[in-house]
Amino acid sequence: MRRPFKAPPPVKEGPRANRDIRVPRVQLIDEEGNNRGIVATEDALRAAEDVGLDLVEVSPNANPPVCKIIDLGKLKYQNQKKAAEARKKQKTIEIKEIKMRPNIDKHDYETKMKAVRRFFEDGDKVKLTLRFRGREMAHLELGMQLLNRVREEVEPIAKVEAEPKLEGRQMMMVLAPK
Repeated sequence: MRRPFKAPPPVKEGPRANRDIRVPRVQLIDEEGNNRGIVATEDALRAAEDVGLDLVEVSPNANPPVCKIIDLGKLKYQNQKKAAEARKKQKTIEIKEIKMRPNIDKHDYETKMKAVRRFFEDGDKVKLTLRFRGREMAHLELGMQLLNRVREEVEPIAKVEAEPKLEGRQMMMVLAPK
C-alpha cells in the first residue's frame, strides 16, 4: 500500500510576528520605542492593530520575549539591506599560483617576486610551485634553497602556511599575508 506524499511544513524565515507569537505574556515596546512593560499578548496584538502595524518578536530568548510594534515589511527590507552590505564588504581570499624552475634567472626571479608582493597587498595567498625536469631531480637542494630565499624575502609581509614539500616532480609551498 502506497502512502500519499506529505510535504514537510514550510519553514518561516525571520522573526515571529502577530498571531505566530504563542506566549501568554510579552515585554512590549511601542512604535515610538517606549517600554510599556510586561503585557498580555492579546493586548499587545490589539495595540499593534490600533496603529496599523505588526507585533514582531525581536528577542525570542528573553523571559518573557521582547516584542516591538513595527512594520514587518520595513524590518525585512532593512535586514536584507544589512545582509547585502555585509556580503559586499566580505573579501574572498584567493590562492594565486606562481610557477618557477630551480635554475631561474635573476631578472625572472625578481619579476615573479614583484607579482608575489602584489598578491599579498591584495590580501591573496600565494602557492609557489617549483617544477623539476629531467636531471634537475638530482639537485632537489637547489629548489629548497630557492624556496627558502623566497621565504626570507617575504618574511616581513607574509607567513608560511604550508612548508615546502615534494610531490612527484614538483615542490610546493603556500604563503599567506600577515
